[in-house]
Amino acid sequence: MKPTRPALPTALAVALAMVTWAFLHGTYGALPKLPWTMAPTLLLLGLGEAFTAYNLWRRIRRRPGTRPVEPLVVARMVVLAKASVIAGAVLAGIFAGFLVYLAPELDKAVPRQDFLVGAGTFVASLLLIGAAIWLEYACRVPKGPEDEDRDQGASRA
Repeated sequence: MKPTRPALPTALAVALAMVTWAFLHGTYGALPKLPWTMAPTLLLLGLGEAFTAYNLWRRIRRRPGTRPVEPLVVARMVVLAKASVIAGAVLAGIFAGFLVYLAPELDKAVPRQDFLVGAGTFVASLLLIGAAIWLEYACRVPKGPEDEDRDQGASRA
């Protein structure tokens, strides 16, 4: 499995921001207010993944006072991390589209409230993406002494 490259979540977020912006031009007036509950939910998910990444990173590298981790747990955490990057990029794109659409209308009460809720949710989704990338990084197997010797031998050749 290859690490997540930044091009996929970036392209997904930009594409969804444009689609959301275009969608809002015709339908914003008919939509209900944005729910504020998504921002704390994403923030808690991001904090949970960051905490898991830190603990898993310590366990994989066999830091003192930690137990070894089962390989299946690591595989599940990688799947969670990859899914969270995609979900975070989708949500970041959607709320970036809201922010771009609502920026010129901040003098009105409802668009200003939606803008603030959208900004908080956008930041929380970026934090989720960051925590997911860190979790994916934490799941990597560290290089052993034989890997370092092989890398040095390859660079000398």
